[in-house]
Amino acid sequence: MGKIVATCSNCRHTQEIEAYTAINVADRPDLKEKVKDGSLFVWECAACGAHNLAVYQTLYHDPEAKLMVWLMPGDETLDNRLAALADQLDGYTLRRVSDVGSLIEKVNIHDAGLDDAVIEMCKYVTRMELAEKHGREMLDTPMKFYRVQGADHEIVLSFPLNGAMQGVNIGFHVYEDCRGILQRNPQARPGEGFARVDAAWLGRFFR
Repeated sequence: MGKIVATCSNCRHTQEIEAYTAINVADRPDLKEKVKDGSLFVWECAACGAHNLAVYQTLYHDPEAKLMVWLMPGDETLDNRLAALADQLDGYTLRRVSDVGSLIEKVNIHDAGLDDAVIEMCKYVTRMELAEKHGREMLDTPMKFYRVQGADHEIVLSFPLNGAMQGVNIGFHVYEDCRGILQRNPQARPGEGFARVDAAWLGRFFR
């Protein structure tokens, strides 16, 4: 943990805030829930009281789950030391994301015992179905995995519509069908190292 200087989005006041540049939930299990609810990345402006989202690079590591997610805002260059680390991590799921929401989603997907590549395929199929009801603009709507619920393990996805967040439930059979699609298309698998697995990644294989 260290300190960075952040600027309030409301009043432009600058102040030092805590920055967790490495998060090992085996050493600090209390941080896991703060990552999952996003509170770890929210800070309060000392001048006006506004709540802001902290933007900085961090590496989330869950050794028990063998998960590493590298949060790297923007298009920063890969750190060669961490890139080399990927070669030493047998059996790990390694991901790279650009925003806090995507970090939260990756952790939630992994904790639910699901494959994030299959979830991206589920989103793709769901967008196509929603486009028939709400128009083709739904094809570009960002979606996030929210949770698995009920005895039938329905998957809940969230997305913005008409200025509000909406939810859509998909049956677990959709997940299994999407997993089958990816198995039949072995080229559509995450790359080596800290791979990006998102809508843009899937779009390279399915149009």
